[in-house]
Amino acid sequence: EIRPRDWSSDVCSSDLLLAITDGRQRHAGAFGRWAEALAAAGVDGLQIREKGAADRLVLELAERARTVAPETLRTVVNARADIALAAGIAGVHLPASGVSVRAARSRLGFEGLVGLSTHHPREAERAVDDGADYVTFGPVYPTPSKERYGPPPGLPGLAEAVALGGPVLALGGITMERAAECLEVGAYGVAAIRLFTRPEAVTPLVELMEGAPR
Repeated sequence: EIRPRDWSSDVCSSDLLLAITDGRQRHAGAFGRWAEALAAAGVDGLQIREKGAADRLVLELAERARTVAPETLRTVVNARADIALAAGIAGVHLPASGVSVRAARSRLGFEGLVGLSTHHPREAERAVDDGADYVTFGPVYPTPSKERYGPPPGLPGLAEAVALGGPVLALGGITMERAAECLEVGAYGVAAIRLFTRPEAVTPLVELMEGAPR
């Protein structure tokens, strides 16, 4: 039976801030400088989500992230376990409609991180039961890119997902102020795109996470 990793372990306990790429990364050099700045600011997770990019570029981005911050920035590639393995990075983040967590776990082994996007509390529960190390849940707040999923579940939905068990990261419309609200209902952390555009500006959020109970 495949079981999720203990979130209290050293591998997972620090993955509370997950920066997500904006889908417009085209140069490994500029991306590497951004990733290095994220690590220096205290951000501990990076999801490479470049759906329109060529496989070669995604591999270059993953390799650059591993090079600039091999110990502090845990990097996952959206949907592509094969690229994660080739680049030697932490693991893969699966879309809700992608391959199963168990299939990805079989490919990566127990040392690789497997995350999953979820939009409903029961989806989050099933994902962790299937072996996900963490899930993103949202959109918690209104955001244009997630309108197709209907009204956001809000903080009540996030609280329900957390109560069902497992490491849940709040996603969707997250700001500095809203991150605190998500932590108050039990979220393990936050995942976002725009929030991490300027790594030097997230110091207050890093400090907030360091003081949050787990």
